Amino acid sequence: MIDHAHDLACVREATERLLTGVAALDNASLAEPSRLPGWSRGHVLAHLARNADALVNVLEGRPMYASAEARDADIARDSSRPLDAQLADLRESAAGFQRVGEAPADWTRTVELRNGVTDVAARVPFRRWAEVELHHVDLGTGYELEDLPAEFVEREIDFLTRRFSGLPDVPATRVTDGTRAWSTGRAADKPEVTVSGAPAELLGWLAGRRDGCGLTTDGDTLPKLPSL
Repeated sequence: MIDHAHDLACVREATERLLTGVAALDNASLAEPSRLPGWSRGHVLAHLARNADALVNVLEGRPMYASAEARDADIARDSSRPLDAQLADLRESAAGFQRVGEAPADWTRTVELRNGVTDVAARVPFRRWAEVELHHVDLGTGYELEDLPAEFVEREIDFLTRRFSGLPDVPATRVTDGTRAWSTGRAADKPEVTVSGAPAELLGWLAGRRDGCGLTTDGDTLPKLPSL
């Protein structure tokens, strides 16, 4: 069962870690490349702030973004701001998300995200948690996949394997860290390939943050996954 209140608390803790890490940077380092192709660290921070606003829209029944073009333009516009402006925006937008998340609501309702994707409202805080944690890693400032909370890693692996389940271009795959196992890819009576490794390595591969060189497989190559 999804516990949105628990996840909101985890979002708050992850945001504080992010803010502490970002506060140690300077204006020059914000202009440096992040680990996301074509984005500086400033782009990543601008995206995180605007994503918080967008998820407020989702929870309040409005379109997540006015359009894909508006989303990209907002990120580009805000990417070159100085550190103090980035930090203030991150704090303010995060606080706005928390306020809406803590208000009385029907958390069983269905909400719409980008590109027609729908989900139960109670899962929105976890989606925000994933944004904060993974993009903190994307900043390339010393916070790594191995530093992520164990609960988050397990749940995000579960989320991503479910997301790729049923895709005809992904072979039926068993994903395991040696203790737990998940299934993903196209439907089949048994897995066509097994992928094994440490939780952080599995998450990195599933989330497109690592190439999977730290994983082992009983197939010829690792399955190719679609981009997120």
